[in-house]
Amino acid sequence: MSFLNDDFLLTTGTARRLYHDHAAGQPIIDYHCHLDPKEIYEDKPFRSLTEAWLAGDHYKWRLMRANGIPEELITGDAPDYDKFLAWARTLPLAVGNPLYSWTHLELRRFFGIDELLSERTAPDIWERANALLATDAFRRRSLIKRSQVRVICTTDDPADSLEFHRLLREEESEFSVYPTFRPDKALNIHAEGFASWIERLEQASGAAVGSYAELVQALRARVGFFHEQGCRLSDHALDTLAYGEAGPEELERIFAKGIRGEQLEESEKAAYRTALLLELIAMYEAQGWTMQLHIHASRNNNTPMGRRLGPDTGFDAIQDGPLAAALSRLLDRAETSSGLPRTILYSLNPNDYPALLALMGCFQKDVPGKMQLGSGWWYNDTREGMRRQLTLLADHGLLGRFVGMLTDSRSFLSYTRHEYFRRVLCELLGEYAARGEAPDDAETLGALVRDISYGNAARYFGFGEG
Repeated sequence: MSFLNDDFLLTTGTARRLYHDHAAGQPIIDYHCHLDPKEIYEDKPFRSLTEAWLAGDHYKWRLMRANGIPEELITGDAPDYDKFLAWARTLPLAVGNPLYSWTHLELRRFFGIDELLSERTAPDIWERANALLATDAFRRRSLIKRSQVRVICTTDDPADSLEFHRLLREEESEFSVYPTFRPDKALNIHAEGFASWIERLEQASGAAVGSYAELVQALRARVGFFHEQGCRLSDHALDTLAYGEAGPEELERIFAKGIRGEQLEESEKAAYRTALLLELIAMYEAQGWTMQLHIHASRNNNTPMGRRLGPDTGFDAIQDGPLAAALSRLLDRAETSSGLPRTILYSLNPNDYPALLALMGCFQKDVPGKMQLGSGWWYNDTREGMRRQLTLLADHGLLGRFVGMLTDSRSFLSYTRHEYFRRVLCELLGEYAARGEAPDDAETLGALVRDISYGNAARYFGFGEG
């Protein structure tokens, strides 16, 4: 099979039929990403292929570092072409890594360039791609539309104004951009800058936040504001999860210590985070939102590089701590008090999947697919990672209710990841049919593919009938 031909990854006739007849033409709901709504609104042309491809992409940065590329050519002030050339030198060594396929898919699908990227082909590819990027057809909104994206859900702090979401809603008719409520800074009371963030929240909410009770009220007001702006999802980065309990007076004491920047005991952090999470979960349930919990990332492992470059620059890894007991108690408390909203559980550690799936089954109720195992995330959005997530979901739940892929990306060229995922899904279903484990029936499997590609997400999040 030739590289990235029309049937790549589709190793059976059933897989090929499912992909071409049912998956390929489906639109995209990108319900979790890190695109900047200001960038979408302003719709400026890209400076170069380096800006479109390498800026902010710590997936690529990690591979370049593994190839011994100097940091100046990765995140430094080197010229754009030199950075691009450094990536071109690295990519031929990445065969088997999904970035090898994704990079060439992006060249083909967006730029019509079939050549393999290497140091030899880089000058020609640079010229051809940059000539296209200078045209209106390669501005940010045009790339979104060409990719058949119907919905984008950005990731937004409770103190954000959501100004650009409003402006986009007023003038953009071909796709929608909705905010996602991400209150990590409210929960991370122990983090540097907590007090200054509280000041931002006060400005956004128009109310003083001098106590834990006032913090809850301010967050409730922001949830209401986000809902008015179209928000239907929340998101939390719970790198570790510890359950704790505390009464109102104790929570006020912990909040006061946090505002003063005092050191908190682990038990105090756990009690505060648990209590505030439960308050937030009740707000999400009242609004009919979906809650996303991203669990078990190990952040900022390289202290010198963290000081030099800051967070989200490629120095995060996988957490392997305990999970099930604390998560069980949190979900049970929420179900007992307010009821759980629609919930998507992601773990960066795939060893957590069986425990998450078993626990999810204890809280399924009323809504089809209410508790979801999140798609292969970050280090797991490889072919093997996707297959593992899909296979375990099929083993322990309803594959046909899965809400499908997301980009989790800062790149406007990353929508080819949806194509990659859909091919992996069809490959897996084709194997099921080849073994006699699933019917080789176009109606049954075709409906399942269409729903996982688009329809389930449209219905689950309330973005359309699907």
